[in-house]
Amino acid sequence: MSALAGERPARQVLRDYLMLTKPRIVLLLMLTGLAGMWVAAGGPPPPGLTTVTMVGLGMACGAANAINMWYDRDIDAVMKRTQKRPLPGGRLSPARALWFGVTTGVLSFLILATVNLLTACLAAAGLLFYVLVYTMWLKRSTVHNIVIGGAAGAVPPLVGWAAVTGTVDWAALAMFLVVFVWTPPHFWALALFRGEDYARAGVPMLPVVRGERAAKWQILLYSVLLIPAGVSLYFTGRVGALYLVTAVASGCAMVAASVRLLREQMPRLDWAYRTYGWSLLYLTVIFLAMVVDVNRV
Repeated sequence: MSALAGERPARQVLRDYLMLTKPRIVLLLMLTGLAGMWVAAGGPPPPGLTTVTMVGLGMACGAANAINMWYDRDIDAVMKRTQKRPLPGGRLSPARALWFGVTTGVLSFLILATVNLLTACLAAAGLLFYVLVYTMWLKRSTVHNIVIGGAAGAVPPLVGWAAVTGTVDWAALAMFLVVFVWTPPHFWALALFRGEDYARAGVPMLPVVRGERAAKWQILLYSVLLIPAGVSLYFTGRVGALYLVTAVASGCAMVAASVRLLREQMPRLDWAYRTYGWSLLYLTVIFLAMVVDVNRV
């Protein structure tokens, strides 16, 4: 019989709560939020403001992921990729996971409200959109789940920007656009590689509903769109030529990976996983380039 939280060492319990937040995803989202702060400030933002904003943003993202795991525990139990998560593994109870997610979300709002109300509301909106719109509605009901739901993951740059300026302007929206356009090819590449899992769970991911060929073409389309999406920030005057070159080169690398994926034949899907990895590298590189080549104000 699987042990629940009260019967295990505290270290293991804390590790399972941390797993609920999907820490690797949270770190990537925090990077985009930090870049939003950095570009808005035209350089390093104040350390105290950065610390409070990153803590609050990280908690909001982690809370959204925890509630997602609570709601999707039935799906996670039948997918090989997720069967070892704390809830399907029986290491945490659903009630504790939900309590943890809701409490962390409320605390994140209170922390970010000390920065300014817009920052707190943007983070809360991202959390609620991810939980209520994507997790509880779109994910199980439409093939467009990732396209629309990607808006939630694109909110952190807006949060970072608002923390510095108290507003949201075109440069912040350009950063939002990068993550929004990036999300579909990122997740569809994973869905190609894990297609049997999604089919078994009844999740209408594009490769499952429309087939792997249609998914590959859509991955290529969105990868092409990443080039103008990435370049758009340059024309706001907030970043320099190094960023422009990086955005174009990184976008072209994503297109090249997508073309290679399109040419790969079933049942081999090695390049689907590689494209997934390339997408993670793309987002990391382009947001680091924003920080490195920000125009000082």
